[in-house]
Amino acid sequence: MKEKIEALRQSFEQELQKAASSDAVEKLRVAYLGKKGSVTELLKGLKDVSAQEKKELGQHVNQLKKQVEENLARQVEAIQAAEEQREIDSAEQYDVTLPTAGAKGSYHPITIVQRQLEEIFVSMGFTVEDYPEIVTDYECFEAVNVPKDHPARDMQDTYYLENGQLLKTQTSAAQNAILRKYGAPCRAIFPGRCFRNEATDASHENTFFQMEGVMVDKDISISNLIYFMKTMLSEVFERDVKVRLRPGFFPFVEPGFELDINCLICGGEGCSTCHHSGWVELCPCGMIHPNVLKMGGVDPEEYTGFAFGLGLTRLVMMKYGVKDIRDLNSGNLKALGQFVHE
Repeated sequence: MKEKIEALRQSFEQELQKAASSDAVEKLRVAYLGKKGSVTELLKGLKDVSAQEKKELGQHVNQLKKQVEENLARQVEAIQAAEEQREIDSAEQYDVTLPTAGAKGSYHPITIVQRQLEEIFVSMGFTVEDYPEIVTDYECFEAVNVPKDHPARDMQDTYYLENGQLLKTQTSAAQNAILRKYGAPCRAIFPGRCFRNEATDASHENTFFQMEGVMVDKDISISNLIYFMKTMLSEVFERDVKVRLRPGFFPFVEPGFELDINCLICGGEGCSTCHHSGWVELCPCGMIHPNVLKMGGVDPEEYTGFAFGLGLTRLVMMKYGVKDIRDLNSGNLKALGQFVHE
């Protein structure tokens, strides 16, 4: 039987060399490993040998079976790689530097408004900072006065990663690093993409953009906050916009406010975008909490400051009349291609 096993091994190797397609390899697999295959028949034949021979011959047959399986797998990979290379070699070549004959491209509306806001704030003495989308729990929560057991965490369903880090739920995650970088006085904005695992609707998305801003100096008050917000909105919308400031709770500011804008989709009459209230929450803001200043290395006895988290995506909706926030992440060129920016 040993001679039969060796003869079968040599026969397989010769046939494998001739198998130049996936179909040929599959036929070879069936011929050797199928229910009536040659190797399968050898395994069945072990019942007719003595117990002493069965152990030794069984090892040889199993080694042959393993060799057949591994060589078939390698042959399939080699054939697939060769087929992919042939497709690449035969692909039509073209010059990617040639101008397109189609419609002119455009920036995404969020990019357009973000750059406009950056220009506005730079003109008012603010610096523009960037910050990673993956942050630590300390950066996103604890450094902005939200300890592990704080109920405010229930307001944000967070995407945690296996390494213990998370996708930032708010641009406030950069506050501590910015304060430590500049100290006081400080004026900075830091736009960025945020993530929250929440149900989506016309005004809520699980991926959205914010623009955080902080100003720290001596004798900063709520009046300074209101001034900068009104100046920013008048520049962005290029018209008078009705806003309201109402009390709001945020652990990183005290006192805290919600700055709402009269819904520009429906003119305040009520629609799905504003949940039929006539108002859209645009900018949580307030005076920076003394604990946040302390953790940022700033003496709250000497300095005060304000912070705001501008809903950049919602601002885009109001500016351009986008009724559904989900359109902005849809990749729908028909919807997004209308925002041509020179």
